[in-house]
Parts: sequence; C-alpha cells; structure tokens
Amino acid sequence: MTNNLIILYNSKTGFTRKYAELLALELGCTALPLSRAPADLSGYAAVVFGSRLHAGIFDGWKKAQKLLQSRGAKRLVVFATGAMPNEAEERIRTVWEQNLTPAEQEAIPHFYLQAGLCYEKMGGVDRAMMKFAAWAMSRKKAKTPEDEAFQGAIRQSYDISDPKYIAPLAECLRGLG
Repeated sequence: MTNNLIILYNSKTGFTRKYAELLALELGCTALPLSRAPADLSGYAAVVFGSRLHAGIFDGWKKAQKLLQSRGAKRLVVFATGAMPNEAEERIRTVWEQNLTPAEQEAIPHFYLQAGLCYEKMGGVDRAMMKFAAWAMSRKKAKTPEDEAFQGAIRQSYDISDPKYIAPLAECLRGLG
C-alpha cells in the first residue's frame, strides 16, 4: 500500500477509468480524473497519467504533461488503453515512438493496457470516424491479414480488458512508492 502515488486519468468510454481505479485499489492510493488533479503534486513520489489511444495518439498527453509539471509532479509514469490486443507489440512500440520523444521514452515508464471499444459511450465524432474507417476498409481490394483483423475488430463494441494487465504497471509503481 502506498499513499504517495496519485493516478490521474482521462477516460471517454470508461476503460481508462476502470484500469485507474483497479490500480488505485491494488496500490492503496487515489485515482482521479485529470480535471480534478490537486493544485500541488510535489508531495507525491510519482504521478501516473492514463488515457486512451485515439487514432494512434496518446489522447491529452501534451496538455497533461504541461499541467502535471506546472503543479510540481516529480516523476511521471504513463499508461494508455486501447482496442489493440497486447500482442500487437510492434504497433504498440510504434505508437509510443510517435507519442513520446526518445528522451521521454527513456525517462518515463510507459505501459499499454488492452481495453476494447464501446460505441455506446463514444461521442458522435468518434463513432462517425469509426464508421468511416469500417467503410473504407470494406472497400479496400487487397487486404492484408492485419487489415482483415482491423476490419473485424471495429465492427462492434467489445471488452478485452482484464485486471491482470495492471500487474507490470503496479510492480513498477511499488518500486517508486
């Protein structure tokens, strides 16, 4: 149990919130939406920020990073949730390379937690983007196995989250707390 950690998150469809709350329960610390972040974070050994991957972008990262640093966060750890299975290691590595600078990748422990899709909780713009992606993929002539998997994955809502996926992140945080 450690009270000198805080978990802050952005969650659109509930997956990131679910993982943040599971992690807080596991570690005995607090999980809050980023919008409710304390004004002073300097008393925490580490601040964890979690958000979704949205079209390959770690949603809200740059804004969160500035906010957390301006409030005195000493050490950052991040996690992203998404619809890709954890086994898509090469794609996940690419996503981190696109969202974190090489220096950030070295300095900031970062984790990916497979989660799912929830069309019912998505906003209209996100639903429209997904429908367009599904339509575009259906029109593609020569599909790779990866294209076929993507097309199947975006047809409907699904939940591939599991509490066991927080284990590596929790272990990292126990070492910091």
